Amino acid sequence: MITLGAVASAHGVRGQFKVKPFTVVPSDVAAYGPVHLEDGRVLQLTVKSVAKNLVICEADGITDRSMAEGLRGQTLSVERAALPELDETQTYHADLMGLGVQDTLGQQLGIVVGLHDFGAGEVIEVSVTGSSSTELYPFYPPFLLELDMQAGRIIVAARTASDDDEPHDR
Repeated sequence: MITLGAVASAHGVRGQFKVKPFTVVPSDVAAYGPVHLEDGRVLQLTVKSVAKNLVICEADGITDRSMAEGLRGQTLSVERAALPELDETQTYHADLMGLGVQDTLGQQLGIVVGLHDFGAGEVIEVSVTGSSSTELYPFYPPFLLELDMQAGRIIVAARTASDDDEPHDR
């Protein structure tokens, strides 16, 4: 299953609700057929509008505000087969989970457990090998050197000891 978004809150009194999309095109949360909720329900979404990075949706069977409020926090997923095929230069974020990450020196850094975009470019969250902690690595050139889906690995620019000592703008 591939997660397309999550229900953020109810919208109005007629059962509409706001969805935080995880898709490139926000309205695509409803583009691939019925969505599966974590609680086992299946909904056919209709997009009413997109505003402030949220998609206003309605679904058959969700007819009032309290029903819409009951959806809060539920993720909306579709089966992988419902998504379009990508060319060899593209990947779905879900395909990156579990890939090994190493640096240019061949040191195994860990495995990908998340992908985030905080506004300055995508970063991968890596579960550090031999530790319970995670680290973030830029996921764009020149830091991303190689993404090899066949080999199941990502190679990122090696960090130097001075990288950790440099001041960071926040």
